[in-house]
Amino acid sequence: MTSLSVDLRETAPLTPLLRLLILTQLAFNIGFFAVLPFLSEHLGQAVGMAGWLVGFVLGLRTFSQQGLFVVGGALADRYGIRPVVLAGCALRIAGFVWLGYATRTWAVIGAVLLIGFAAALFSPAVESEVARQAVAHEQTTGTSRTRVLALFTVAGQAGAFLGPLLGALLLSVDFRAVCLAGAGVFVLVLAGHAWLLPQHIPGRRRVQLKGGVRLLLRNRRFLALCCAYGAYLLAYNQLYLALPAEVERTAGSQAPLAWLFALSSLLVVTAQLPVTRWVGERLEPRRSMAAGLLLIAAGFALVALARPFGRTGTEGLLPAAGFVVLLTLGQMLVAPVARAWVPDLAEDGRLGLYTGALSSVSGLIVLIGSSATGTLLDSGLPAAVPWLVLAVVPVAAVGLLPRR
Repeated sequence: MTSLSVDLRETAPLTPLLRLLILTQLAFNIGFFAVLPFLSEHLGQAVGMAGWLVGFVLGLRTFSQQGLFVVGGALADRYGIRPVVLAGCALRIAGFVWLGYATRTWAVIGAVLLIGFAAALFSPAVESEVARQAVAHEQTTGTSRTRVLALFTVAGQAGAFLGPLLGALLLSVDFRAVCLAGAGVFVLVLAGHAWLLPQHIPGRRRVQLKGGVRLLLRNRRFLALCCAYGAYLLAYNQLYLALPAEVERTAGSQAPLAWLFALSSLLVVTAQLPVTRWVGERLEPRRSMAAGLLLIAAGFALVALARPFGRTGTEGLLPAAGFVVLLTLGQMLVAPVARAWVPDLAEDGRLGLYTGALSSVSGLIVLIGSSATGTLLDSGLPAAVPWLVLAVVPVAAVGLLPRR
C-alpha cells in the first residue's frame, strides 16, 4: 500500500463501484438512524429498563456491531463482499422487525444483538472495499484517499440526517412503525445489491482465515490506532446516552433530539469536504486526529461548565447544541483519517480483517464505557462530574496515537 497522502486535489470521477459503495452507506444509515436515536427513550419508558441497563443494552448493541466487525471483515477477505453484504442486510431486516414487537428485556437484547451482528457483516465488507478502491483511485488519479473516504463519510451523514427525520415522523404513530420502516429500507437495499453488486471484483484476492489474527495482534502501531479510535467512538456514542438525558432535562422531552442529530449530520454533509481539504493541507494525520479528539473533549467540558447553572428551555439547550457541534467537528478530523491510515498498517490481502478489527477493539471499549457511563449518569454525583469524566477520555486518547 502507498503511504497516506494529504495532498487533496479535486476528486477525479469515481468508478461505478465506488459510487455504488458510497450510495450504499447512504442507504444503510437512513434505515439505521430512523431507529437508533429513539431507542434509549423506548427502553427506559416503554420497556421500563433502569439507566444502567439501558446503557448496557446500547453498549451491547455497539459491541455486537463494532465488536464483531473483525468477523465480518475476515469473512469478506475469505469469501468476497457480495455474500457477506447480502446476508447482513437479511439479518438487519429480521432484527428490526423483532425489535418492533419485543416487549421483554430478553427479547429486546436478542433483537439488538441481531441488529448489531447484521452490521458486523455488511459494514466492514463495504468499508474495507471502499478503502481498497480509494487507494487504487489515489494511485491512478492522484486524488487523495482521505478525500474519497471523506465522501464516504458525507454519504453516511446524509443518511444519518434523513434517518432521524423519518423516525421522528413515524414516532407519532409508535416505535413499532419506526422499526418496520427501518426494516423496509433494508429490504430495498437488499434487493438493490442483489442486482447491482458485482459477483467478482477485479484485483480483490481472497485469503485463508488462518494466521491473520496472530499477525494483527503483533501489530502494535495498529492496535494503538484502534485504542485511540475506540476512545473517539465512546465519546460519539454519548449522542445516544448522555445527550438524550441532557435534552430531557432541559426541554422536558426528547423532541429536540431529532433536530440536534440533524444539526450534526448537516454539518458533516456541508463541511466535511472543505474541512478535510483545509486540514489536509496543514496537518499530518496524527495531528489531525489529536486536534479532533481535543475538540470532542471541549464539547464535554462545555456541558460540564453549564450544568451547575441548571438552565432549561431554549437557553438550556445551547450547551447541548455546542456539544454536538464540537463533537461533529472532532468526528470530521478523526474518522476519515483513521480509515485512510488502516491500509498502510494492514497485511496484504487482509484489509477487511484490519478494518473490522479497528471497529472491534473500539466496540469493546464502548461496551465497557457505556455501562460505566450509564451508572455514572444515575449515580447522583454533581451534575458536571459525568461530563468532566467523559471529557478526560478523548484527552487521554491523544497519547495513544501511533507515531508515523
